[in-house]
Amino acid sequence: MTLNTGEPVGPCDPGRIPLALTPIHRLLRENPLEGGDVVSSPSDLLIWYRAFTFSLTFLLYTSFHLSRKPISIVKSELHKNCSALMDLSTTSSSQLPGFTDTDCSWKPFDKSNYKQLLGAMDYSFLCAYAVGMYLSGIIGERLPIRLYLSVGMLMSGLFTCLFGLGYVYNIHSLSFYIFVQVANGLVQTTGWPSVVTCIGNWFGKGRRGLIMGIWNSHTSVGNILGSLIAGYWVSSNWGLSFIVPGVIIAVMGVVCFLFLIERKRFFIFTLRSSSLTGFRCKDCDINLLSWDTELLLPQEDGGSVCVPVQQLVVVKSESEPSAISFMGALRIPGVIEFSLCLLFAKLVSYTFLFWLPLYITKAAHLDAKKAGDLSTLFDVGGIVGGILAGVISDKLGKRATTCAVMLLLAAPTVSLMCMLVVCGGLVNGPYALITTAVSADLGTHKSLKGNSRALSTVTAIIDGTGSVGAAIGPLLAGVLSSRGWDQVFYMLMAADFLALLLLLRLVAKELTSANVVKPRSGSTSVE
Repeated sequence: MTLNTGEPVGPCDPGRIPLALTPIHRLLRENPLEGGDVVSSPSDLLIWYRAFTFSLTFLLYTSFHLSRKPISIVKSELHKNCSALMDLSTTSSSQLPGFTDTDCSWKPFDKSNYKQLLGAMDYSFLCAYAVGMYLSGIIGERLPIRLYLSVGMLMSGLFTCLFGLGYVYNIHSLSFYIFVQVANGLVQTTGWPSVVTCIGNWFGKGRRGLIMGIWNSHTSVGNILGSLIAGYWVSSNWGLSFIVPGVIIAVMGVVCFLFLIERKRFFIFTLRSSSLTGFRCKDCDINLLSWDTELLLPQEDGGSVCVPVQQLVVVKSESEPSAISFMGALRIPGVIEFSLCLLFAKLVSYTFLFWLPLYITKAAHLDAKKAGDLSTLFDVGGIVGGILAGVISDKLGKRATTCAVMLLLAAPTVSLMCMLVVCGGLVNGPYALITTAVSADLGTHKSLKGNSRALSTVTAIIDGTGSVGAAIGPLLAGVLSSRGWDQVFYMLMAADFLALLLLLRLVAKELTSANVVKPRSGSTSVE
């Protein structure tokens, strides 16, 4: 026999609590949603749980992006434009001998090839992230999401803080910063498959594009907060630009461990508030406090188990379907096309994420803080674009077509500084739609025959492939920017068009298929 939480019923141990029972369960038992002792209906409580899970996972992944953003803000501080200081030194009577235009930069980024070095740091993080993502989905499918995600967030906080400690302890070794970036990239892969799987478990396909479009705005919200937090300290103490976000994500990791509810099957209806009464349990030599009624279940060894009837429902054990294999996930129709499309879409998005503040600093001659603040306009557009893409795809029932149109419109805007909001919406709209609603659709595709244990693996494959592009984009930007920023924008336009080309087969299928998905059904029409 098992409990509806999926946990096996263990011995009558007063200290044993099923893994799924987080403190939020106890909170809701002791504080019913409606007045009085009885909740009006289980559906009201289910809605509350969904809203709580939506909000919590939103904040959890916001902290992930918040901790990734500081490197793009700090770049302009690691290598400063010291021409003004040089002019001052040449006119001052106290001119310093041997003063160069790199003396105010942070070694080893004070050399003429600083763009390549900064690009290498981006590449080390994103390459590790891309490689780790493929493994993360497979591992996450087989471990408790709450524990897996919590450990990943704590480790992410550690390595983010470690980068900032390089300033505190005056570390100038490139290998140190590369190591920290690689380690951080690996542990941050625990985030995306976990939160998408969790939100997919709680919400069905109805209005999935809208719900996940709103939810996916955590990416842009995290980038905005990361820019503002890092920008606050970047000129005075850039170490704090990393340490503060690192502490934030670590704290959120603890919150995740205490309160995240992974699946609806862990949802336990609270029919009455906890009126505690004492009772003596068979085979237990101490008095226990429990709820109004208990049920003693016989065990094979003759022992007994104490189960509060009102909180837990006993059902027969049913064998769950096994987690899908990597190759099995690749065979799901549409996974390969959307994965390759995301490779180029994410290349564009992450190039802006890591290089836009530095470009604004050089092109508009602004300081690091003002450039970071201005770069948030791109993320504001990303919030609007993600929601708009979800709404349109829900209404039309055509995910691929929605992405294709936005990619087509995005290409001409990537080089226009005056259209950062529009560019952010058109670039991040397809990226957001593919990584959320499309991934959830494909992870619950009809070819899986109801096997729900494919969502994390499918999400990891799609986002992992996209992360390859995210690694290549900033690296190419570092190389091409030395020849002029125009070369970078040409590269971004080409990537947008390639992403569009990869969706043409699915677009044609959506437009010509006789079985077009009904409006607002929210499923991806790939066969």
